Amino acid sequence: MESQIENAIEIAWNPTADQGLKGQAFEYLNQLRSDSQAWQVSLSLFTRHQRPSEVVRLVALEIVNNAIQTQFLDPHSLMSLRDTLLEYVRANYTSNQHSEDSASLQNKLTQIFTTLFVKLYKEGWESFIDDFLSLTVTPGSSQRDNAAGVVLYLRILGSVHDEIADVMVARHNDQVRVHTELKDLLRARDIGKIAQSWQELLAQYGNRNDAIVEGILKVIGKWVSWVDIGLIINDAMLGQIFPLIGRTNEAGGEDRVRDAAIDAFNEIVGKKMRPADKTEMISFLNLREVISQLIASPPLSEFKGTSRYDTDLGEAVAKLVNTVVADLARVLDDRSTDDGTRMKATQLLHDFVPLVLRFFSDEYDEICSTVIPCMTDVLQYFRKLSELPPSFTEMLTPILNAIIMKMRYDETSSWGNEDEQTDEAEFQELRKKLQVLQKSVAAVNQSLYIEVLSNLVGTIFQSLDERGSQLDWRDLDLALHEMYLFGELAMPNQGLSTKNQPSAEASERLGAMMTKMVQSGVANFPHPAILLQYMEICHRYCAYFESQPGMIGQVLESFINLVHHQHARIRTRSWYLFFRFVKHLRAQVGNVAETVIQSISDLLPIKAEVPNDDADDDMSSDETDNSADAVFNAQLYLFEAIGCISSTSVTPADKQAMYARSVMNPLFADMEHHLPRAKSGDAQAILQVHHIIMALGTLAHGFSDWTPGAQTSNQRPPPAKIVSDEFARAAEAILIALNGLNASSDIRAACRSAFSRLLGVLGSAVLPQLPEWIGGLLSQSSSKDEMAMFLRLLDQVVFGFKSEIFNVLNALLTPLLQRVFGGLREPISGTDDEIQLAELRREYLTFLGVILNNDLGGVLVSETNQGFFEELMGSILGLAIEVGPDSGNLPASKIAFSLLTKMATVWGGPDVATISADPTTLGNPSPAIPGFDELILIDRFHSACWQVLLNEQFRPSADAQTRQVLNEIAGLEQAIYLKTGERFIHHLRSTLIPQLGINGDEFLRSMTTSTDKKTFAKYLQTLKDNKPKH
Repeated sequence: MESQIENAIEIAWNPTADQGLKGQAFEYLNQLRSDSQAWQVSLSLFTRHQRPSEVVRLVALEIVNNAIQTQFLDPHSLMSLRDTLLEYVRANYTSNQHSEDSASLQNKLTQIFTTLFVKLYKEGWESFIDDFLSLTVTPGSSQRDNAAGVVLYLRILGSVHDEIADVMVARHNDQVRVHTELKDLLRARDIGKIAQSWQELLAQYGNRNDAIVEGILKVIGKWVSWVDIGLIINDAMLGQIFPLIGRTNEAGGEDRVRDAAIDAFNEIVGKKMRPADKTEMISFLNLREVISQLIASPPLSEFKGTSRYDTDLGEAVAKLVNTVVADLARVLDDRSTDDGTRMKATQLLHDFVPLVLRFFSDEYDEICSTVIPCMTDVLQYFRKLSELPPSFTEMLTPILNAIIMKMRYDETSSWGNEDEQTDEAEFQELRKKLQVLQKSVAAVNQSLYIEVLSNLVGTIFQSLDERGSQLDWRDLDLALHEMYLFGELAMPNQGLSTKNQPSAEASERLGAMMTKMVQSGVANFPHPAILLQYMEICHRYCAYFESQPGMIGQVLESFINLVHHQHARIRTRSWYLFFRFVKHLRAQVGNVAETVIQSISDLLPIKAEVPNDDADDDMSSDETDNSADAVFNAQLYLFEAIGCISSTSVTPADKQAMYARSVMNPLFADMEHHLPRAKSGDAQAILQVHHIIMALGTLAHGFSDWTPGAQTSNQRPPPAKIVSDEFARAAEAILIALNGLNASSDIRAACRSAFSRLLGVLGSAVLPQLPEWIGGLLSQSSSKDEMAMFLRLLDQVVFGFKSEIFNVLNALLTPLLQRVFGGLREPISGTDDEIQLAELRREYLTFLGVILNNDLGGVLVSETNQGFFEELMGSILGLAIEVGPDSGNLPASKIAFSLLTKMATVWGGPDVATISADPTTLGNPSPAIPGFDELILIDRFHSACWQVLLNEQFRPSADAQTRQVLNEIAGLEQAIYLKTGERFIHHLRSTLIPQLGINGDEFLRSMTTSTDKKTFAKYLQTLKDNKPKH
């Protein structure tokens, strides 16, 4: 069997072997995993004196390991396995042998020994530690001089920790119990000799074998979290570790032992303990002096700013500082800390803050980021104090100054360089973390924050006055960045100040900064990053200009220059910011439209570019996307900005019309030029027409963002008729394009967008054109998604123009719904289709609800549309009763039943019954539509309710959506009762109640007395849940 296993492994891992043979070999090896004899043969194969190949030995060990894990070997088998492997390592892991195994074999062997430890250490292999410790000594020697045995011993210790004490690994409760018991046993039996062995090994190999010393330190770093700290914090052990921490490397390169020693120290310091013990330990270890010496060592001091600067060491020491300071913050924040300990921790914190700031200010962001957590903890602790003691107050200024200076671009960085986009993104991410720290300082001491930032910005603006363009752009960028952040204090609802109210002092300082910024000529600084910051600030603080209208002209002039900037990112971003600026200050900009239009007219011609099939499809951010599509989307903001600036309250209506005409006429001409080519299928011409339509709609939105039916005060009403007439021409031009190109989904999308925006400038003048819009936008090519979106638009139109739309709606309703029904009947294929169908169903029903809710129900039963009424009613009822759990129709069913209830209310006539504690019936029904009470309400609406209620798939107790449908059914049943009274009660007593075999009085009592339909719905649910199964 041994040779079979060996051959199978050799074939399975032979890349040149026949595939059929390989398959058989793998199949055989898989069978071995459940063979109770295979592990013994595999063990023999591994330990054989004449060694097989490496892969054979590795797979053989894996078969053994699998048997231990899955075959529940008896104690005798486990002991036999232990003895065999111990005999093997004693024979092969001695320094005078050159036959120790490869790293991968040692790892697998270690894994098996660790599994045996878990199973046998409690009982059966109590000498586990002693057996491996004995391997560290060469036979006949009194020292731990067997390097091969030492390496294996350290591997075993590391693996035992990982198995039973690694807190990062999730474990079952049973495992946790077993592992806790094993740790207790180790502490009781062997931890003293293990700790002693670490000292002896460090003494033996400290200056002789760095790999072993690194291994010892890593094991100490692991075990320290769960052993008695006194075993490590003692003169003998520290006497071995301290020299390693301060070890100098003449070459100035990486020193893995030193870094491992610092990491081990970090674990020692980070061990959980009581506040008094923690503070005592930090003092005893003299960590401030240790860390200061490390900072002063050549790798972190002399070589700073050179290529020899040791960033790994810097990060390791920063990590140690972070651990110490975070622990001190926890000690201070712990309410159980006594006064003496608190005083000691306060002094230690005071001593360590300069060390934190040394690493926080490091030029390498990785090192800086390492101490951000402890700075956050310290500042959070400061925030909790009702009054900050002077000892803490004096720490804040250097902390804030360090945060601010870290916000600055370093000397080696550039801006806008495509090769450095990753570095730029990382720096901006760091700035976000720094902003959080800065906000914490502001929360602790607002006046200090205001003073420091005001002085910084003022000083840099003063330097700008003196040095002009010679000023380092990084300094000016820092001032502007801090100005941008300063608004979190100076503006309302930014979350920093008490109850989100702005600080009056901060607002005053910000006003002074804004005045200085505008007057100082920042807008003319040659670096693009500064110009971008300038525009962002003008946009962010545009409310400032409401009280300083005299400044607006200067900023507008700057924007006019910047929208032409040669840098693509500046230029396109400025188009958006310019629009936002003039939109907010529309009331203050005055009559400057003519000047602005003339100044930016060269940016308005549209040049559509069809993207190449092989266009770069990378995930570029909005800021760096310079594709033709992105540029056009930005260009649209210019059209909206012109609309805003042309429609100010001080601009006469005839001037507004002239400005609109001056922008639209070139677009009309361009559209006319491209339409013939577009109709013949030219992709570029179609895209050009698309862009022109989008531009016309966006210009209209700039003139008026009013939406039909809107009552909000921040929306202006439609413009004067003379202006609306100009946009009526735009609507006509768009309709011409739509009629010629409605097979194109892109054109339809652009027209739908333009239609929604033209509503604001045309008002009710759009109504006569509605049939044309519907004809073009709901073409044979329109998707269900498009129909749903257009129906949402029509909801707005119906609601906004309900007093004027009856005749138009009456004329177009049947053709409109015929198109929608076509979409509803289309076969579906795939998930996307299902989602779009569900959306169209909901929008169709919602549209009918809008008609009924706005007293326009007459169009549904008018002479023009009555031929369609039966199909309409059938579609609503059909959607109401489709309640299968996989239909995706429950939301539509809910709306449909709600719609049926509304129909009952509108056309059922006056109520002839009441719902109350003492219900009454008042007489015969008198519906608005003859026969509606009997033929529709009782025969069809009521039947639909029970068709659903009796459906086995309808389970209201199962989910919330189904319960919502049930609530609407209950509401409809009660609406039928209100409109038909005694007739409905008679119908229920003669048909439904006998059919169900229920207590009729109870049913009627619930229906006629439940003033909240949900109460009746609960009764119906109980009725359904208790209905006997047939």
